[in-house]
This record gives sequence, structure tokens and C-alpha cells, in this order.
Amino acid sequence: MAVPKRKQSSARQNKRRSNVWKISAPALVKCPKCGELTVPHKVCGNCGYYNGREVIKKEA
Repeated sequence: MAVPKRKQSSARQNKRRSNVWKISAPALVKCPKCGELTVPHKVCGNCGYYNGREVIKKEA
């Protein structure tokens, strides 16, 4: 059975683990109706439109 000869230092261990937990920034697209940046495939929080039609009624 393979057994490590020496203890791996915590710095080396943390260096190995550091790349796994990075979070990427969410993709943002401009709303065609109002120009607000929104997450794709979601209703625009500013104007309430999705896919060219009003889904949520927003007061102006």
C-alpha cells in the first residue's frame, strides 16, 4: 500500500486546494427593453419584462 514518506506542509496543501473554490462572476446581459444589466433567462427586475412581454407589472 502506498503511504506518504513525509507530512505535506499546510502551505502546500492550501496551495493545492485554493484553485477549487474560486467563484466566477455571473454573466450579465442588457435588457432589450430598458437597458438594465440582468442575469440571462430571468425576468428583468427593473421593468418586469422577459422575452419581449410583460411578466411582472411595474409601476412607472
